[in-house]
Amino acid sequence: MKKESHQVIKSTGEKADFSIAKLRGSLFKSGADELTVDSIINVVRDELYQGISTKEIYNRAFALLKNSKSIYASKYKLKRAIYELGPTGFPFENFIGALMEYSGYQVEVGKIMQGKCVSHEVDVVASKNEQHIVAECKFHSEKTTTCNVKVPLYIHSRYQDIIAQYKNTPKCPNEGWVVTNTRFTTDAITFGKCAGLYLLSWDYPENNGLKDRIDRLGLYPITASTLLTNREKQFLLSREIVLCRQLEKDVFYLDHLGISEIRKAKILAEISMLSNTN
Repeated sequence: MKKESHQVIKSTGEKADFSIAKLRGSLFKSGADELTVDSIINVVRDELYQGISTKEIYNRAFALLKNSKSIYASKYKLKRAIYELGPTGFPFENFIGALMEYSGYQVEVGKIMQGKCVSHEVDVVASKNEQHIVAECKFHSEKTTTCNVKVPLYIHSRYQDIIAQYKNTPKCPNEGWVVTNTRFTTDAITFGKCAGLYLLSWDYPENNGLKDRIDRLGLYPITASTLLTNREKQFLLSREIVLCRQLEKDVFYLDHLGISEIRKAKILAEISMLSNTN
């Protein structure tokens, strides 16, 4: 007898058939073993009902992963952890700057650069060897918001103004980047390719988007922690601690928060696992 298919409500309000394969894939990306993944899928499948939201499914899977092993839950919530860098875009800019710094770049965040016509505050300026990057970061707090073609159009004009001022100098920018935590529209990608801009989003370029870089480098945001409270995360972000790896070096901030030695040991064990996962 064929089992009833369940329709789920996506964050956009659209309806879609529940996909076990999609859930399984996202669970495996957390690092969970096959036995754990199968166990969670069985529980979630038994609790499905018509019209359940994808958020409810996510929350249930997250809770089950956390009960199994906190590092699984931390990796599973990576996308949500990036959104938690808001509501302002500044922590996201610091996060992108930190990603690039740990990738071997010399980095400045929020630098004022004089263009030929006007001055510009550039979110991230990064240099490595002969590569000189000016990057604009576009943070969106709503998951349904996309980065449309107007953004690279605007940034391209700023980039060209800066190049016009710095041409024939040793550190003239030779790469303009647009970085977002959401997704680019098709037109935005088309324009970016045509204009020679480098676009970086959650899942673009394919296999080298933000999620891929974070996993590959083990550079997880502090917001991925399942043990720190929201208040504690905001305190750390306000001190420009955006990576778990940074907190490993600046443990004294946990003392400033009045965290007990027992709880501190658990937090440090969690962020150490995240920082050393590749």
